Amino acid sequence: MTAGYEGSRQQYEAVRQSDVMAPMRDGVRLAADIHRPAIGGTPVDGEFPVLLERTPYDKSAPGCSARGKYFARRGYVCVIQDVRGRFASEGRWYAFAKEAPDGYDTVEWLATQSWCDGSVGTMGDSYGGSDQSALATLNPPHLSTMVVAVGASSYYHCSMRQNGALEQRFMIYAFRMATTSKEALANPDIKAALDKAFAEVADWVRRAPLKRGTSPLRLVPDYEQWALDILQHGEYDDYWRQRGYAIAEYYDEHADVPTLYLGGWYDSYARATCENYVALSRLKKSRQVLLMGPWTHGAYETPFSGDLEFGPDGVINYNDLRLAWFDHVLKGMRTEAADWGPARLYIMGHGDGSSTDGGRIDHGGVWRDEPDFPLPSSTPTPFYLQADGSLSVETPPETETEPTRFTFDPRDPVPTIGGGISAADPIMRPGGYDQVGRADVFGSADRLPLNARDDVLSFQTEPLAEDTEVTGPITVTLYASSSCVDTDFTAKLIDVYAPSGDYPDGLAINVTDSILRARYRNGWEKPEPMAPADVYELRFELYPTANVFRAGHCIRLDVSSSNWPRFDVNPNTGGPLGTDRRFRVAEQAVYHDGERPSHITLPLVRRTT
Repeated sequence: MTAGYEGSRQQYEAVRQSDVMAPMRDGVRLAADIHRPAIGGTPVDGEFPVLLERTPYDKSAPGCSARGKYFARRGYVCVIQDVRGRFASEGRWYAFAKEAPDGYDTVEWLATQSWCDGSVGTMGDSYGGSDQSALATLNPPHLSTMVVAVGASSYYHCSMRQNGALEQRFMIYAFRMATTSKEALANPDIKAALDKAFAEVADWVRRAPLKRGTSPLRLVPDYEQWALDILQHGEYDDYWRQRGYAIAEYYDEHADVPTLYLGGWYDSYARATCENYVALSRLKKSRQVLLMGPWTHGAYETPFSGDLEFGPDGVINYNDLRLAWFDHVLKGMRTEAADWGPARLYIMGHGDGSSTDGGRIDHGGVWRDEPDFPLPSSTPTPFYLQADGSLSVETPPETETEPTRFTFDPRDPVPTIGGGISAADPIMRPGGYDQVGRADVFGSADRLPLNARDDVLSFQTEPLAEDTEVTGPITVTLYASSSCVDTDFTAKLIDVYAPSGDYPDGLAINVTDSILRARYRNGWEKPEPMAPADVYELRFELYPTANVFRAGHCIRLDVSSSNWPRFDVNPNTGGPLGTDRRFRVAEQAVYHDGERPSHITLPLVRRTT
């Protein structure tokens, strides 16, 4: 233990009581495994703080059991519960949306148990991060603290959908989760059909959009209905405002408890994690902390993200970190959590760019504590797209210039190479990658650079004279037109490495990206068709990041109209989302003159040391 710090030591055994049923307000019972501190195989009498994790992934799985033992041995009662409709819990599962009341009822039920000291903390990742925030919007009286890892702020705005487009990883997720549905576990024939469908999920992605009754998902109607709902609900309506989907709609009602928001720059919830911290740190009186590492989804103990290597400093011991938080908040101990800044960030990009022994790129980075996020020291700085393909802080000339044009054929989309993706293996892999086609990239037809395609525009700075840090939220503003009534525009921020001995062609590493469905350019509630050839201002948010572009590197912005299969492909017809079977080729134009200055706004951080 570091000098001056204390923490719970392993002083107990752990015993588990399985399948304890907790009653919900509608009579449905949810199953939990309760891990209690014990001596000689007998639970210790007395009251302890309780830690709750709610999961759709089987409370009795080895990883869950190991977590339960870890915390019970250190003086907590650790409760891991199957969410409604999954594994040993009763009821029907409808992913994510219905978790708020069940979570509230579980917290309050735990508080009545003889072994609970009245305080209940929650923890969990991904689904288990989102369902914490959902229950917190109902403000259960005995909720005492949370560690929300890679959870949602709004599933419409930056998860299931992103700026109007569907994140197709959730279609893959529906096929995966169906393999462990109650129907599959109860019927070997259904299980075999769903296992086969998931093994062939690549073919279903190619056939998207999903049609009702055509896939084995029809054998699990609730799962099929959910997959169709998120595909076809394009507008931000009451469906998306459900508490389990739209935490941001209920920030004012959200519990005011100390919370650690944990995320990764290459995680699919990077934007959501930062949004929750930003909003709730300003609205609530209790301590809110943001901790962002270089990780892909949930890979906190992995020292790389895609092709990028971060080394031993880029990892955390996840259980130890959560223990430090809970010990400090629930037991009043002085742990390392006491000294974390409001925003503890891993700033990527400090490596030398060489090839590591593992064959990855030494991208490197450093941890830094900051007083807030976005950083008070950052300056939002526009970098303008220029007619000659350059990217510069200089505003374009006032004289009108010819736009840069390209043709977007939705039947030949730009393949996804890396990014903030989760739950999409083996179709998509998350993280930072050289943006070059390869045999193992889904949809890649060759091994050429992505920006060699006619439908990818690149705008690039001159080699940087000094290290340039970009940390914080990022927005893109495009002035664009299309020959179609609806279309998409994508943007991808690239760190361009100069050629080196290890990489003679240099590297083009994706840092962050996003997309905008143009019918929603003026609001998410009501689509508006485009008038062909009219020029529109299209402004959309990319995921935040923290990256140093080293001296000699270049900053590049790639613009296109597809990033598939990460996002569903816009057929350009303006027809109903998820059901239109037609396609139209779109003639696109991006403008870059004084009257229509397309640009990316980067949060530059200047250091005096």
